[in-house]
Amino acid sequence: MNDLTDYKVIIVGGGSAGITVAAHVLKESRGLYGKIAIIDPAEKHYFQPLWTLVGGGVVDKKVTEREQSTLIPDGIVWIKEEVEDFFPNEQSIVTSSGNKLSYDYLVVAAGIQIDWNKVKGLKESIGKNGVCSNYSFDYVDSTWENIRNFSGGNAIFTNPNTPVKCGGAPQKIMYLADDYFRKSGVRSNSAIHFFSGAGSIFGVKKYADTLNQVIKRKGIETHYQQNLVEIDAQQKKAVFKNLSTDELVTISYDMIHVVPPMSAPDFIKKSPLAADTGWVDVDPYTLRHKKYGNVFGIGDCTNLPTSKTGAAIRKQAPVLVQNLLCLMNQKTVMQKYNGYTSCPLVTGYGSLVLAEFDYESQPDESFPFDQAKERYSMYLLKKQVLPIVYWNGMLKGLL
Repeated sequence: MNDLTDYKVIIVGGGSAGITVAAHVLKESRGLYGKIAIIDPAEKHYFQPLWTLVGGGVVDKKVTEREQSTLIPDGIVWIKEEVEDFFPNEQSIVTSSGNKLSYDYLVVAAGIQIDWNKVKGLKESIGKNGVCSNYSFDYVDSTWENIRNFSGGNAIFTNPNTPVKCGGAPQKIMYLADDYFRKSGVRSNSAIHFFSGAGSIFGVKKYADTLNQVIKRKGIETHYQQNLVEIDAQQKKAVFKNLSTDELVTISYDMIHVVPPMSAPDFIKKSPLAADTGWVDVDPYTLRHKKYGNVFGIGDCTNLPTSKTGAAIRKQAPVLVQNLLCLMNQKTVMQKYNGYTSCPLVTGYGSLVLAEFDYESQPDESFPFDQAKERYSMYLLKKQVLPIVYWNGMLKGLL
């Protein structure tokens, strides 16, 4: 444990957002060397966007995992504890061991909480009896095991009515499964169902039009406004609630890929930093807290009205850091984030639609071609290029 208790900047969370912010701050201001702390107990760090391809049997999950110690930038103090309480009026934090840490500035980058227990029977059945999920390093191999061994029947893929990290991921694995079922000769005696708590396949019309054609081409049956509420693993039955009528529907499955409900971490929900929704309450453009001027929030733990993706964090971090440094130097906070996010939507083995858009749900694209079209080049971008960009660029503050 480090003996210091007083820091210029404390960053809560050592995931994509926390490490990226730390790297950017040090790059911009070497005078903060040794005066910034990251609080996070996790010893491992994961590149989660590849878990879709792990679940689809394309990538070994080991390549998505690194030791956290190799990623924390030199000059950052790493406090391996959990946060228990925030006291923003006192500019302090209390950790799970009772340590009280003071800060001049706070960045909350705590990620998102996966609520396995909010679907009855899910926690007990995940990873066995045909129940799988790409949303955990521990269980992602079970997805490929189920797809590879599927011999026909009902394959169900779910999407909850809560925000989730990478909003496109619930459907991406379904498209890969369809491809594999065709390759293995079982698609003709199978039905693929997509049960989603959302009202449509995707929130941006340009990309939704393409995805609806993919669904039609693949013969997938969609069920919107349907939220998974229970798994009966013994009977292999799933219970969904119609969000419009509250009616319950039970359907049998031979395999089911579950995207669990998600929410802000509990220690955020109970804190003075939370909005009524439980997320950190920040200005959508400056990323500064709406009440506490020396507090910023970034990434999945915030109430920013955009998709929760690593690509969004890549654009948020430079804005946050410039505004933080402006504040430190008593200058006007000027940088603005436009809500940019990206969802690389895998539509099969070797095809991908690269959705990029802003707060207005308007395309905000990087390439000089129609990104709503399925492309092999964009599939290679996701599989081979983006991991390098993440490990060697983003986490080092170079992007």
